[in-house]
Amino acid sequence: MIPLFSTSQVREIDEFAFNNLKMPGILLMENASLQIFSFIKEKIIALPDIRKIGFVCGKGNNGGDGFAAARHFANDGYEVTAIYFGNENEFSGDAAVNFRILNSLASDNNKIHLKLYESEKDIRVLNGCGVIVDAMLGSGSVGTPREPFLSILRELNIYRAIKIAVDIPTGLNSDTGYFEEAFKADLTVTLGEFKKGLFVGKAPEVCGELVKGNIGVPSLYFDNLKVDDYLIEPEDVIDALPQKSKISHKYSTGKVLVIAGSGKLPGAALFTVKAALKAGCGAPVLAFPKSVRKFIHKNLPEVVVESYQDENTEIFRVKNIGEIEKRLSWTDVLAIGPGLGRDTETLDAVRTIIKKRKCEKMVIDADALFAIGDSEYKKYNLKGFVLTPHHGEFANLLGIDVNELIKDVLGYGKKFSNDTKSFLVLKGAPTIIFNPKGTAFVNTTGNPGMAKFGTGDVLTGALAGLIAQSNNIESAVLTGVYLHSLAADLLLKKYTEYGYTASDILSSLPNAINFLRKSFA
Repeated sequence: MIPLFSTSQVREIDEFAFNNLKMPGILLMENASLQIFSFIKEKIIALPDIRKIGFVCGKGNNGGDGFAAARHFANDGYEVTAIYFGNENEFSGDAAVNFRILNSLASDNNKIHLKLYESEKDIRVLNGCGVIVDAMLGSGSVGTPREPFLSILRELNIYRAIKIAVDIPTGLNSDTGYFEEAFKADLTVTLGEFKKGLFVGKAPEVCGELVKGNIGVPSLYFDNLKVDDYLIEPEDVIDALPQKSKISHKYSTGKVLVIAGSGKLPGAALFTVKAALKAGCGAPVLAFPKSVRKFIHKNLPEVVVESYQDENTEIFRVKNIGEIEKRLSWTDVLAIGPGLGRDTETLDAVRTIIKKRKCEKMVIDADALFAIGDSEYKKYNLKGFVLTPHHGEFANLLGIDVNELIKDVLGYGKKFSNDTKSFLVLKGAPTIIFNPKGTAFVNTTGNPGMAKFGTGDVLTGALAGLIAQSNNIESAVLTGVYLHSLAADLLLKKYTEYGYTASDILSSLPNAINFLRKSFA
């Protein structure tokens, strides 16, 4: 796991370095600027036509990092232009030092240009820059940037140049990942440690590639800070893969009951139960309307189908629960929801099953989530269950607008999982898993091609299949989410993000497991 820190924690370490390690701020800034220089140089080294780099530097430490990085590029033979704001005596102490150094060098170097910002037309001095560096506000800024920064970032966002953000794109909240308007970076060089707001919410829209710059503070000092947000690493997944015994049989490798699909949406049931199989489950059973079971038998010969009487309604109803009562007691995990539909009778049946808790391990998705939406979930004991909403479904669960949710996905997710003692898999870019203690795990695999019908159904089945084979729900959920998205990533070379489907992800699940195993062989 890679820990993610809050802005206040990173600031706390900076103060610790200054007060306890006796590292002056100017040294930390110099270390930061060298990292910025190094990462940008690495990105443009293969682009010899880029010889002019522009910097937009605020009055604080973020701007100071920019001034210092501009100096390194000037010393390396690049032409640099730095826009700055206000008088030198308005800069923070270390930023003022680096401004003075750059200003002094400019008197003897005609490739260094400093420009005091006075109006929007001053942005034109950056015309011709192959790289533009945002060093305006940094992680200390919260909310929509004030003027003139708001107008500047709007202007910069339309420039045809490689855009770099120092520490964090201006306008982005480094704790929540929310922004109303922000600098759109191709590369973000964050300093010290990874901040959680760089990975969640709307952050992926503006951060581009993310790299971490070491400012000289040993990582062991960060180890002492309490963290409850993490990035998932492949090592976490390979260690959690279910181990198959040489004497395994179909019932010892997991029993899953899937209540999914209807006459209108039979495909969701196929995706879900097939994914449980592909994830290694030995005995998946599908409960499905009798009047349309021929569709399932034709397309799913490997799975046992528990047909229930539906009198040609093609939906699941409360009266059908008795017909699958034995299976509810038999199964290790119940997966419920995909493609069930939202008929009143179906929603009532879902609520009855959740309330009775015949199964202590349950994956609740799609229409089953709708059944307990608009805060109805508070009436039920969800302890130990796994809920897999996308953002719209989660907002409906909470009874809030999705635009409100996106302002603080970590906060809402942690509160929900902690209050309900459930596991929350918040599907998105990226998908975030929350455990009952309120710890968040951010997935690091996946791509935009996954935004298609059926991919969520595949995830539900994969999660149920892995949970059925494991004694640790958390590990199984982390593994399922990671492998599901890795399976999609492995399809990119052949199909690109445009061409693959949920069926392709389903077929690619074994490849993802094999790829992971080979990576650690």
